[in-house]
Amino acid sequence: MPHLQVSQQEQASQQETRRAAAALGRRRFLTVTSAAAALAFATNLPGSARAAEADARSAVKAEPFTLGVASGDPLPGSVVLWTRLAPEPYESGGGLPRARIAVQWEIAHDRRFRRVARRGSATAHPELNHTVHVEAEGLDADRVYYYRFRAGKWTSPVGRTRTAPAAGADLNELRLAAVSCQAYHDGYYTAHRHLAEEDVDLVFHLGDYLYEYAVDAHGGARAYTDRTLPAVFDREMVTLEDYRLRYALYKSDPDLRAAHAAHPFLVTWDDHETENNYAGDVPEDDGSAQDFLVRRAAAYRAYWENQPLRRPQKPDGPDMRLYRRLRFGKLAQFDILDTRQYRSDQAYGDGAQRPGPESEDPSRTMTGAAQERWLIDGWRASDTLWNVVPQQVTFSERRTDDTPGYKVSMDAWDGYPASRARLLAGAESAGIENLMVLTGDVHKGYAYDIKHDFGDQDSRTLGTEIVATSITSGKDGEDKPGNWDAYRGANPHMKFYNGRRGYVTVRLDKHQGRADFRTVTAVTKPGAPISTAASFVTEVGSQGLREV
Repeated sequence: MPHLQVSQQEQASQQETRRAAAALGRRRFLTVTSAAAALAFATNLPGSARAAEADARSAVKAEPFTLGVASGDPLPGSVVLWTRLAPEPYESGGGLPRARIAVQWEIAHDRRFRRVARRGSATAHPELNHTVHVEAEGLDADRVYYYRFRAGKWTSPVGRTRTAPAAGADLNELRLAAVSCQAYHDGYYTAHRHLAEEDVDLVFHLGDYLYEYAVDAHGGARAYTDRTLPAVFDREMVTLEDYRLRYALYKSDPDLRAAHAAHPFLVTWDDHETENNYAGDVPEDDGSAQDFLVRRAAAYRAYWENQPLRRPQKPDGPDMRLYRRLRFGKLAQFDILDTRQYRSDQAYGDGAQRPGPESEDPSRTMTGAAQERWLIDGWRASDTLWNVVPQQVTFSERRTDDTPGYKVSMDAWDGYPASRARLLAGAESAGIENLMVLTGDVHKGYAYDIKHDFGDQDSRTLGTEIVATSITSGKDGEDKPGNWDAYRGANPHMKFYNGRRGYVTVRLDKHQGRADFRTVTAVTKPGAPISTAASFVTEVGSQGLREV
């Protein structure tokens, strides 16, 4: 696809990464021979470029906090605070000189910052596109805080966050939301505006935070008449600069900024943050692994830069350890998965296919062996009441119809049934009694009972799966998609199916888990109201969904 001429900012970045690449040698998984691969696998981290330090008052000549603030990955005494300096967010480099800029931060007990808990200084490095990740330490457990940043004479909007409870805390309840799939070109982020007003403790973003596809001058289905988007967005993302600029477009949306400012986010990716339906080092179009890993390195780098993630998640070229575990007292353990980076290639060429020997091969994996062991070992060590698995693609069986020739999605866990069976066996052996899987990806809201054997509906229910519909992807949607009858008839364990846009909220307590499917009537026009399409509960010690 056509690309604009490489900017001086990008040329400088490439020169620095080439210098860093000279010392890298061979990757553990791939012999790097091309200059492009060496470029992408280079670290290009602060220190390698020796960027000069600029005075913030002279370097930052216009409002720099155009992309808002965010927080995430809360621990009992710590939380990540994020922002990016970008006076001109739609330009390469964000309208700043290629220099280090000092940023002050504060976190307080009150919105007016009369009781400041911690403050400090961080550096916005040009190598990281002037993004800032602060791991604020020394905080109280299970406490709401307010935070802000300063650069020169400019002060950011105020964000609200909270820390996790202490590991042994005896919580009565926990409230969370799950969101996914927010294609900018498919509509307005009205659901995010409503989410900002919800009373939740944390938000899980389950993937497809952005899409690689082109966004035209009118914003696609947004059909702007009051603005014209730059041509730089009207192409597929491939390079690091492409991905960085696309995050700037998405994060410039005021409703998304409001949701981030209101709640701490725990994020994981799916495919579109890099490329549709990729599998490990295999791209969608079956191009070379080496060329694709160049693109993956760029995508992973931009993802870390633009999300409130901790240092252990910082990528190393095309590798990024995104799966991780967080605990909220004795009530819940969250095992956040990555089902893209380590998976086997989709069977039978991907898509909806009849299951067979290729998809059922026991050697196939959705998570990779290391992540699978990590998850099962974490279950064995868990002593929390609820064990929740936020992840990307549909976990439960989802047949297209009830005929002998039914098909299933090769991109979902149905395309990796042996991998799913190993996880369920691990949960059973670990004695996990209250298992909940949180899912995104499919632009629909679903609620499932997770069966020991999906072919035998009388088999034990091992847990529940709550699938969050999309924020915008798929445009307005409908309450009953055209395949509603076929899906419900073929999958008795499917307790709910709705095609509107929105999100799901979940309340966990000592007696039950409750999921409320929150939907809006439209996203192609702004300002739609929100309502609850359906609510379900599952009882502690007796898994299975019941509508209320």
